[in-house]
Amino acid sequence: GDGGAGLAVPAAPGRAQVFSTVVDTFLEKLVAAGSYQKFASCYHCFYKLQPQLTRSIYDQFISQLQSSIKEEIQEIKSEGNLEGLFNSLDKIVEEAKDREEPAWRPSGIPEQDVQSALVPYLLKHRSYLRQVLREKEEENRKVAESVLAGRDKIVELQQLIQAHRQAWQ
Repeated sequence: GDGGAGLAVPAAPGRAQVFSTVVDTFLEKLVAAGSYQKFASCYHCFYKLQPQLTRSIYDQFISQLQSSIKEEIQEIKSEGNLEGLFNSLDKIVEEAKDREEPAWRPSGIPEQDVQSALVPYLLKHRSYLRQVLREKEEENRKVAESVLAGRDKIVELQQLIQAHRQAWQ
């Protein structure tokens, strides 16, 4: 052998798998809490008369209860896209493991927290707006030059028309 150096460490279960395990454990404990003995003691008179029927009713009740709970949980998982969200959360946690800088934590002073989150965004937005303003000012300068050139052309044409009119007269 290789002294165990080639053994792969099993990956930790994902959040979706942990959630399913928790639900299954909950169901097992629920069924254990509602044992047949407790069921029979609640319906003691009926149990004394027909124990087999009582057992059959209990078994059907527990089976229906488990399937109903499983269906409800599956519906919640589907509607809430829990599988996708759990996988996404697992991915985020996995990506964060390689980070060297600490994650942001609130300081406890809301004004500072909001400021620390908004100031970089607002500075970036201000820079963007200044760039747009420079572009618009340049565009306006070109349009103003074009308008002035057009006015000059109109004055030239008016003078040319005036000169032609005088020449005809």
